[in-house]
Amino acid sequence: MVGDSEENDDCVIADEMIYIPEVRNEKRPKVGMKFDSLDFVYDFYNRYALLAGFSIRRHSSGREKYSKEILRKEFVCCKQGVFKKEEPRAVKRHRGISRCGCKARVVVVKVSRCKQYAFSLVVEGHNHTMTPPERVHFMRSHRHISEPAKLLTKQLGSADIPTHKKMSILEVQSGGMEKIGFTKKDIYNFEYYESSLMKNHDVELVTEYFLAEQKNNRSFYFKIEGDSNDRLTRCFWADVTSRLAYGFYGDVVVLDTTFNTNRYGLPFAPMLGVNNHGQTIVLACAFLSKETTESFIWMFEEFKKAMPGGEPKMIITDQDAAMARAIFEVFPTTFHRLCIWHITTKFSDKLPRTAYEEYWKEFKETIWEIDNIDEFEEKWHAIITKSGLTDHSWLSSVFDLRKSWVPAYVKHIFAAGMSSSQRAEGSHAFFKQYISRRNSLMDFITRFQRALSHQRQKELLVDHIDAFEKPQCALLLTMDKQMAEIYTKAMFQKFEQELMQSLPCFMELKMDDASKAIYKVSERKRGKTRVTEVVYDKYSDQWSCSCKGFEFIGILCCHALALLKREQIEYLPNKYILNRWKKTAKSGLVSDSNGNEIKDCENNSLLIKRSRMSRLASDVIEHALMSEEGCDVLSNNLNDTRVMLKLLNDGVGPSEVGGSSSQTRYLKDPKRVTHKGSSKRVKGAKEMRMERGIRHCQQCGQTSHDIRRCPRMANTS
Repeated sequence: MVGDSEENDDCVIADEMIYIPEVRNEKRPKVGMKFDSLDFVYDFYNRYALLAGFSIRRHSSGREKYSKEILRKEFVCCKQGVFKKEEPRAVKRHRGISRCGCKARVVVVKVSRCKQYAFSLVVEGHNHTMTPPERVHFMRSHRHISEPAKLLTKQLGSADIPTHKKMSILEVQSGGMEKIGFTKKDIYNFEYYESSLMKNHDVELVTEYFLAEQKNNRSFYFKIEGDSNDRLTRCFWADVTSRLAYGFYGDVVVLDTTFNTNRYGLPFAPMLGVNNHGQTIVLACAFLSKETTESFIWMFEEFKKAMPGGEPKMIITDQDAAMARAIFEVFPTTFHRLCIWHITTKFSDKLPRTAYEEYWKEFKETIWEIDNIDEFEEKWHAIITKSGLTDHSWLSSVFDLRKSWVPAYVKHIFAAGMSSSQRAEGSHAFFKQYISRRNSLMDFITRFQRALSHQRQKELLVDHIDAFEKPQCALLLTMDKQMAEIYTKAMFQKFEQELMQSLPCFMELKMDDASKAIYKVSERKRGKTRVTEVVYDKYSDQWSCSCKGFEFIGILCCHALALLKREQIEYLPNKYILNRWKKTAKSGLVSDSNGNEIKDCENNSLLIKRSRMSRLASDVIEHALMSEEGCDVLSNNLNDTRVMLKLLNDGVGPSEVGGSSSQTRYLKDPKRVTHKGSSKRVKGAKEMRMERGIRHCQQCGQTSHDIRRCPRMANTS
């Protein structure tokens, strides 16, 4: 309603319209009303403002001279005061003017006798219209993110749910956008505030997390190191599940660093393996500030300390010189294999275009289909001579490295069927669904653990399938039924495929004497006949094939299986059944270098405890929501529990955090680093041509036209 003008300074300036909110009398503030605290005063006046259609804020205070106790407090309308125009300056955003000199306010003073606050002045008149009910929830004092909403927002954020979807979830939960109690911008501000709290404490939080995990299970291993300024430079960790996995599947390790996983630009180096289902598993993780030989040596040394069972048989990496030197120094008996994919994909960029188009098919057949070393070298030299590339520096360099990547040279060493680090590339793509370059280290650890638990759930699922289901055999052979009982489903399918391919193989005895027999086995595949040589050593009772399938994959090849069938051997001998591919591969004890058993203490992880308690709390809340009485009972009990837990936690000092004494010194957050992989990726000529849409003329090779507009074709016509 509109009131009359007054000359009293406590209202508004003369000749201005005065707007008195229309609110029920019992909800209005009145002089003499008393409250136990200033918070109660604010809540009461803010509820009145919500009904009236305006927003409030705290204003001036009067304090006692010595004790600084607040004796007088003023709460005003959000439009109190006037805009003061300042000197022009560069600003990031231009805000509108909201203040118009409104005089509506309340003043409380402290009553000395009862230690309460009482209204001493109430001015209800405003010099502006009231905000209608459908818009009042946008006003600042009526927007507040409650503690449950903050917790839910954090949980949704850890699940990579964007802010606009969080608002949709909260809308459904609250019953409408106007009932949420805050806006999307408030969520952004809250997340920024939470992130700022972690600033300069990131490494401290990570260290506390690792120490807590180590306290729950002493088999958790981690090491953090810093520079001379006590800033983190490298970090290594491996949980108990990873250490146990290395004890069972630590024969082959794949390593490839990745970037854009954290706000500091630290390269992330996960060390990966393959389980008995052929799935990728994480064996250990590290952050390195520099990709130098020294850093890789430190990482590999920590890996050796953490992992049971000695050095791996093979490590597969890309062509990184610093990594190669570190592997040679730390793992002298481990075979270092270079990723064949990284090398073969460079042929299109390194070779002249015409040479690549004409001879790449021959290069590919030579690399992949020849098993004999002498035959490979002869064919290689024949191709480069024929193509005129004998002096090509890059071809010469990769040929010098042939013993590290060409299958003919490396297939005699077990690699679980892997010839490249693409398994690491796939793993990076999987984990980057959960993490981003904006993550702090603690955010990364939390999100990475969640992604890791999803990955391990897939392993548990196939373990469950193997335990409760028996695969169907496509062949009515005793050996097929035998391996269906022993191998995991994934490995059995590979074995059965080899067994089926052995059926049409043609065998010819090449030589037979007192010590050995040599067979020539022909296999028809993709319209081509492939001939391999299978040798039977009579003294050791051992079959070996020139394709090195068993040595490379760990499953007997079709050529050897064809001869076993010819010799009427019904059951596959145990010497050809690797334990790592069995259903029972994870049975047995695993001990560290000190002889201590590595145990997986179930349900002791912080994440598992949190998950268990969250499920319990969710069930209790669902039952309480069925009635008002249930909500009251639960609220009272939760308040009592919160007080008790606060008292309990206040008695726990920092000295009670478990872990190794070497890691109780907290380091500072790392500085942003730049590295060789942080710049924009260098694209090959072929990829750049495809992006630009440039095509070469197939007749003359020029880029100014295609074959349809080629002058040579016109002259020919």
